[in-house]
Amino acid sequence: MTWRIIATTDTFLLTFLSATYMGEDLGITFDQATGLAATVAGLELVTKLALYYLHERGWARLNWGTEMQVHAN
Repeated sequence: MTWRIIATTDTFLLTFLSATYMGEDLGITFDQATGLAATVAGLELVTKLALYYLHERGWARLNWGTEMQVHAN
């Protein structure tokens, strides 16, 4: 949970700083940069949770790296 907070905050800050830094050239106001950053961070939170779930389900189906048991007759 704490990692998701850190990662989503990072996404928000990177988007916000990028939009603020390039915003003047693109005609983006401070409020629009804040809204854009919040939207991207929110979408990132949802999509990465879903991708993480699918990733873990996929790995759980693989037998890669597990030992095969041999039954002696």
